[in-house]
Amino acid sequence: MMEHYIWLVPLGFVVGAYGTVIGAGGGFVLMPILLLVYPGEKPDFLTSISLAVVFFNALSGSVAYAQMRRIDYESGLLFSTATVPGAILGALSTAFVPRRPVDAIFGVLMVGMAAFLLFRPITGGGPRGSYSPGHKTRRVLVDAKGTRHSFSYNLRLGLVLSFFAGYFSSLLGIGGGIIHVPVLARLLNFPVHIATATSHFMLAIMALAGTIVHIATGSFTHGAARTVALAIGVLLGAQLGAHLSTRLKSEWIIRSLAIALGFVGLRILFAAL
Repeated sequence: MMEHYIWLVPLGFVVGAYGTVIGAGGGFVLMPILLLVYPGEKPDFLTSISLAVVFFNALSGSVAYAQMRRIDYESGLLFSTATVPGAILGALSTAFVPRRPVDAIFGVLMVGMAAFLLFRPITGGGPRGSYSPGHKTRRVLVDAKGTRHSFSYNLRLGLVLSFFAGYFSSLLGIGGGIIHVPVLARLLNFPVHIATATSHFMLAIMALAGTIVHIATGSFTHGAARTVALAIGVLLGAQLGAHLSTRLKSEWIIRSLAIALGFVGLRILFAAL
């Protein structure tokens, strides 16, 4: 049985590398491919596979980012207290929420966010050592290269946005990183490299919670072999992606994320029409 899914290993590798570079987990790439390759499978079943693969991707990427000391663990854990309930609610909603209107609205929002990031790219958070008005939670991180990152953010806003990121990512099976990275970098003032690493850390927690719910509700019935094949690929690809991110400037990471957002938004939008 497993030999039928060997081709999923290189697919997982590509998904893991790209998803980790932009801190998004890769579910936004994997889900449309699964829908195309397995048109006879139920969407909630494919969502459960995608979310499980996102967990392995985020776990592997988080290990690499931890070695680089780019993860803001305190902020990541705080935001996860809102993201995880959102992810659980999203997983429970997959069989009940009318998808077309939700997909249409969400697709428009993602295309709009992509355009915003492309035309006003982020250059790396606020100036080093500066703090934005209204941003009360202050953080200082020093990464493995000795670079000092000083920033601040609005915790209440971050918790609210994290809940919705968890809900929609779990509902759509796309992984919350594609939402969380622009939220952290644009709205919460995180430096881009810290945003991608912290997003990956939160994504591992969120995807695990969503996957457990899918298993408990019976959605993940016969997807073990395909998940294992994809997981092997993403575990390796995520390590490459994390190291590639150190060679990319912040603006190129954000431009790559904007392209991904536009792609996902258009796919969701066209599917809803």
